Amino acid sequence: MQAADPPSGLLRRIAEAETKSAAARANYTYRQSLTIQEFNNAGVTAGQYHEVRDITFSPNRVRYEQVVEQPQNTLTRIKLTPEDFADLRDIQPYLLTSDQVSLYEGKYKGEETMDGERCFVEYVRPRQILSGQRFFEGTLWVRQSDLAVIRTEGQAVPQIETLRQQNLFPHFTTLRRPIDGQWVFPVETYADDTLFFRARPQRIRIIVRYLNYQHFGTESSVKFGEQPQPSPPQH
Repeated sequence: MQAADPPSGLLRRIAEAETKSAAARANYTYRQSLTIQEFNNAGVTAGQYHEVRDITFSPNRVRYEQVVEQPQNTLTRIKLTPEDFADLRDIQPYLLTSDQVSLYEGKYKGEETMDGERCFVEYVRPRQILSGQRFFEGTLWVRQSDLAVIRTEGQAVPQIETLRQQNLFPHFTTLRRPIDGQWVFPVETYADDTLFFRARPQRIRIIVRYLNYQHFGTESSVKFGEQPQPSPPQH
């Protein structure tokens, strides 16, 4: 792959397309399945975290999450943090809308066919790390026909390392697929990475699936089954 001259204003144009896609996704219900696994030194699964949530609407159109399968946690070698859940919600499925684009810089890497689509390839990273904020750093594959991002690879930054704390984050890939013939939404995020903690290296695997996208309108009545009580958001 050889980088040619980038299309004019590519990063800004990607952000404009992402903004429209994010706004559209905000009007969809979907089911989110999360599995996080840790492995021992022999490569055998040592523990797992698993939960299933519906991202849906109340009758008066207030968006909320409701637990479908209560979290089951047998992890002992790693501890999930608020930053982990924030990344799962905000960094891995979406990343670059117009209100965020000024915080990023892009480097055009050329053109490539990915998942059968001719794409521009753009590497993005934060211009600076701001205290208390999470960012994406990595590669976007952007469909040339409409500037829809169809694949991302990278990681959430910064890694958090102090004398008393070490909070590390894996490299991940998010795949997007067409929904309703108009939008391209994330359908899966996965990671299989070794995090090099001071105590020991730790291999983890993450699989997030976004299922059953359904547009929610004023005339819609969307249900995923039983209606458990909404769970409080992760903090």
